[in-house]
Amino acid sequence: MKNLVKAFLALMITVGFLNAQPIEQNGNKNGYDVKLTSEKSLIVGNNDFIIELSKDGMAITDAKVKLKVFMPEMPGMPYMEFTDKAKLVDGKYKLMINFSMAGTWQYQLKFKTADNEVHTLRGSVNL
Repeated sequence: MKNLVKAFLALMITVGFLNAQPIEQNGNKNGYDVKLTSEKSLIVGNNDFIIELSKDGMAITDAKVKLKVFMPEMPGMPYMEFTDKAKLVDGKYKLMINFSMAGTWQYQLKFKTADNEVHTLRGSVNL
């Protein structure tokens, strides 16, 4: 009976991972529309993200974009952080983030526009 329960739980976990979807989060900051998506479902390790910026329906391609993900310090676990600067590829900003463990990661998406203003959008993702 114990083996049957273990097999059933393993099957449910596997199905959960197979049905996992890429993330897509939308936000608005100071009139700029921001779309953060992942190419695949998030995993522990390297994950590719795509960031799209627009204002008044026009794509913004001259900004400097940076994404910082972090997990606050908890009992028995140190503060963790990973930051990457995005590169403009085909009108979208692409970057890679490494999640060192599963859990809830907070992020700060910063972008500096042509007028030298820095805009910060905050959110979180779950692994």
